[in-house]
Amino acid sequence: MSNSVVSASAVSAREADVLALLGEHLSNAEIAARLVISVRTVESHVSSLLRKLDVPDRRVLARRAAASWQGSAPDAAGGLPTPLTTFVGRERERGELATVLRTHRQVTAVGPGGVGKTRLALAVAADATDDFADGAWFVDLAPLTDPGRVCAAVAAAVNVGEQPGRGLAEVLTTALADREALLVLDNCEHVREGVAPFLERLLPACPRLRVLATSRARLLVPFERIFSVPPLSRAGGDESDAVSLFMERAAAVGWPPGPSVSEGVVALCERLDGMALAIELAAARWPTLGLDGLTAGLSDQLRMLAGGARADDRHRSLRAVLDWSHELLEPRDQALLRRVSVFVAPFTVEAAVVVADPDGVSGGWRHAHGADSTGGADSMVGVGVGAEVDVAAAVADGLGRLAEHSLLTAVPSASGTRYQALETIRQYGTEQLVRAGELAGVRSRHLAWCLARAVALREGADVGGGEGRARFDAVAQDIRAALAWAPGRPEQRADACRLAGQLAELAFARNLLAESQERFEQAAELAADEAAAVALRQAAGVAGCRRLGDDMFRLHLGAAEAARRAGDTAGASRDLAAAATVAYRFSTSFPVIPVEAEVKDVLARAHELSGAGDPAAEAALALAEAAVTADAFGALQGAVENTARETVAYAERAVALARLTGDPVAESAALDALSGARCWAGESFGAAAAARRRIDVLVKSPRTPAGTHEVMDALAMAAGTALGVGELPQARLWGRQLAGHPLLAEAGHQATSWLLVTEAFAGHADDVLAQATGFRTAWERSGHQRSLSLGAAAASVAMVHGLRGDHAARADWLAVVERADTAEQHRKGYGAVFDAMVRLHHEDPDAALASVAAPPDAVWKWVCWVWLHWYVALRAEASALAGHPEARARIDSARGVVEGNALAAAQVERAQALLDDDVPRLLATRAAFEAAGCPYQAARTLVLAGGAHAAEGRAALSALGLGPATADVDT
Repeated sequence: MSNSVVSASAVSAREADVLALLGEHLSNAEIAARLVISVRTVESHVSSLLRKLDVPDRRVLARRAAASWQGSAPDAAGGLPTPLTTFVGRERERGELATVLRTHRQVTAVGPGGVGKTRLALAVAADATDDFADGAWFVDLAPLTDPGRVCAAVAAAVNVGEQPGRGLAEVLTTALADREALLVLDNCEHVREGVAPFLERLLPACPRLRVLATSRARLLVPFERIFSVPPLSRAGGDESDAVSLFMERAAAVGWPPGPSVSEGVVALCERLDGMALAIELAAARWPTLGLDGLTAGLSDQLRMLAGGARADDRHRSLRAVLDWSHELLEPRDQALLRRVSVFVAPFTVEAAVVVADPDGVSGGWRHAHGADSTGGADSMVGVGVGAEVDVAAAVADGLGRLAEHSLLTAVPSASGTRYQALETIRQYGTEQLVRAGELAGVRSRHLAWCLARAVALREGADVGGGEGRARFDAVAQDIRAALAWAPGRPEQRADACRLAGQLAELAFARNLLAESQERFEQAAELAADEAAAVALRQAAGVAGCRRLGDDMFRLHLGAAEAARRAGDTAGASRDLAAAATVAYRFSTSFPVIPVEAEVKDVLARAHELSGAGDPAAEAALALAEAAVTADAFGALQGAVENTARETVAYAERAVALARLTGDPVAESAALDALSGARCWAGESFGAAAAARRRIDVLVKSPRTPAGTHEVMDALAMAAGTALGVGELPQARLWGRQLAGHPLLAEAGHQATSWLLVTEAFAGHADDVLAQATGFRTAWERSGHQRSLSLGAAAASVAMVHGLRGDHAARADWLAVVERADTAEQHRKGYGAVFDAMVRLHHEDPDAALASVAAPPDAVWKWVCWVWLHWYVALRAEASALAGHPEARARIDSARGVVEGNALAAAQVERAQALLDDDVPRLLATRAAFEAAGCPYQAARTLVLAGGAHAAEGRAALSALGLGPATADVDT
């Protein structure tokens, strides 16, 4: 560890281990699990480190540890880019801006393009980083073409991703709510309409966040403090900031100006009005033009553009430098510069060839001069009559010359050299395209290039992987730029539609779900009705992955209308049926569930359009009817067996019809309805079998949004129903697959919910507590989302704390349960099961029996899903231990319910042994628990056997992280 953080002699070896893990942002529980020590020991080490290192809190400690272990300077740890050139001068402005930033939460550094706003902001941010416990982030908004993507750009910079069921703005605000950090937003002027409302939402919700923006114009938000960035100081002659910058940059290119020209350089900088970019461009030409050439070239342009107000003069001075630099180029390089200005992101020589080719010839551009050739601006290769020069070599040569003129920047990359123009130069190039009458043609070629790249990405490496992700990121900004202008040109509408569809698919593979849905909807707007319906169905699938039930409903209705206009009545029927199904099947993902009358009207219209002979429409209608019937059945407290069987029959018919379509997504959806119907009917094994079958069916499913949504849902249901029939290894397997799903990478609470429940039932307390911190953090950042699985997961953590005798922690997590689930009856189901387990663990069978006192058929709605077998088994054991007069009858009844569930059957058998005081029979159940993958119940069997066995059982519980049982537990 670096001595700048702490001396080796001051910290013990174990403290150094703890400090290193703090640098990885692990919680105390996670550190304890990693080092195999207790949480209290970790807390003691952390306190000692805070004292030894003299830092105020854990957050600063973790930040220093991370910087030390990564060998990073403090500003690097804060997320600021490291400039490649030195920062020259501006001591006064640097101090003044720092002072303003300390006293105002949002400061905008305003000034004309090229004045040096970005470099000043970066210098001040680097100085101030240590004042912010969470460091600083830098966000370059220059590549954006859509003001609506400001939030996405900031989220990407601070490494915050989307979460199903929540907008990115909400996720970002929640993530930054308690951060003490500096956010630097660079180049805001062209997306002010997006930056202003973004800051108005962000800053009130993040009281310790400060924002330093750079812009050519005010953001016009009420809390904004303006800091005007002046040109570089020219006072002081050859010691001025402007001259110092020129001298430093000229020396960097190998030709330091000598003292004999100092007066001329002072005059040159004076006439450049101290504009930093203008000075740097001039300094770059110093080796080839010298003072005379620079002065002569600049003088002509300055005279041409003189006049106007002072602020206008500064702008004109920069334009003068750009005009002058442009005029120094050969016509072929002028044409190349303006044509490559269409690229937003760094581009390759091959990409430049495509847009620079005035004839649109693919596979390499060659230009031969004919008798009528003039060698003008369109003559990209200035060669003699009849000669041919390879276009790639010519373009590469031209790009090199432009880079030498500082009009392009060469950017090294793993795939070779790329080039990029500064934003100011890109805007200048666009003006030149308009003046040359080439804008439409060049943008059309750029659109064609974007489309070709998108197609190649779709056919190449998976963009969710490292290599594919980098390839996508390299071209995504250009695709977005093309889609910002092409839809408005009728002749480009078809290509724009294709490109929007390609970007939608790529964004989905890249886990950019919000953009994927947006682009599918954009493609639908540009497409003919039949294709629009297809795009809207895709958008609905993405909305499903995002847990946006209202969007799914809206998009399926939109798809139905588009299909109807196209004359596809069967397709319209399918979409209407899908909308009705969504309203019931995914009702918990709706902010406001559609009213019953609306849904029934949608289903009635689906029937009217269905016609006959379309298997897919028939299957969709059958599924909708099964969903409606199941929902109606679920609303009845005392539903009779006939109603239950009717519900199952509807679902079985839906499965049979879906199978005939050959569509695995449709079959999986129907199997989900069947699984739910069998659950309500008390057929736990049948429900688990249907859920398990979904996994097998979906192996053949394409990687479409709808297919992906179905896979995630299937994994969750398979894990839950496997748990319900005591198949803990299978539940763990599917729970881990769900936790590892890439679309849930930012939604740890949803990803790990069933895994937490499974590990809690198995008794792996350390694993549960290690995952619980991440679960809760993700849940809190999600804005406290609610669902049955989230409530059950939180309850399982509360149960583990209860088994450990940590009453305060249990109460804390039970409060989370109240906020994480959607309905009280859900909490009564698993709540009764988890509470009974805690009470029995602490040898209080009367209290445990009170938790599960009601007969299962009286509370079927609460327990009939995955909790039924656990409920009846625990009820039987509590009755035996409490000496209830109906204990034997309850055991007999439970045995019939759980038959086939090895885990629950072992618990019922143990209850019988306890009732009969048959210790050998009781001990025999231990092997059954171990075989079922439940070490907790195996250890508890030994405790219940008493005597020498009890000591062995308590040791086994301690090994699981549960420790010795205490005498009581808080209510």
